[in-house]
Amino acid sequence: MKEIKAFIHRNRISDVVHELKQTGYKYISVVDVLGLLKALDSQEQQYSVEIGDKVVAEVKLELVCDNEKLNQAIEIIVENARTGQKTAGWIYVTDIERTIMIDGS
Repeated sequence: MKEIKAFIHRNRISDVVHELKQTGYKYISVVDVLGLLKALDSQEQQYSVEIGDKVVAEVKLELVCDNEKLNQAIEIIVENARTGQKTAGWIYVTDIERTIMIDGS
């Protein structure tokens, strides 16, 4: 199994998640983060006192999938996260050593 972490502009995340769900992917998490992607416009930026620089509100998408579905998931993310900029985000892929289901009973 693989874990995908993708850092995406906030205005693109709904299209990415919708397409992933339509294609049958589960185990998707979406987390708001501040990052250093190039802002699409000045309204997207804010100044971070902690970092001492301008930051952009981004979204980190986390997805776990079978090895066979990895390339398809990456293609969906790339196609739906595009912004028209040279760099619209980043995707990282790591191996999942083990999964354990938490019993809800």
